[in-house]
Amino acid sequence: MTVTLHVCTTCRAGQPVVEGMPLPGARLHAALAAAAPEGLRVEAVECLSACAQGCAVALSAPGRWSYVYGRLTEGHTPDILAGAAAYASAPDGLVPWRERPEIFRKQSLARIPPTRIPPIGDTP
Repeated sequence: MTVTLHVCTTCRAGQPVVEGMPLPGARLHAALAAAAPEGLRVEAVECLSACAQGCAVALSAPGRWSYVYGRLTEGHTPDILAGAAAYASAPDGLVPWRERPEIFRKQSLARIPPTRIPPIGDTP
């Protein structure tokens, strides 16, 4: 199963915008995309609505819990990828707390339950 790591490319991380320079979120996306293993799709998104929390990413996969993490930098790339690998190996996306990288334990912004798709013929 492919896991998607959404990376906010418009995150400024509280830094001023410098003409012609990539934003911190775009730099984080580039670092993650360059180092991502097979099976991890790194997808650029324009906003994760976590603007006050620095650079943000979200992990998701069908039928699994999703997570949003903030206050991230390019320097967190190895830990983000380790956390994504742990997430990919957890059948429901729930990685035991002690098995998560420290940044995923301390910088989690949201945990979102999986969407239940009703069988055909069910009414909501």
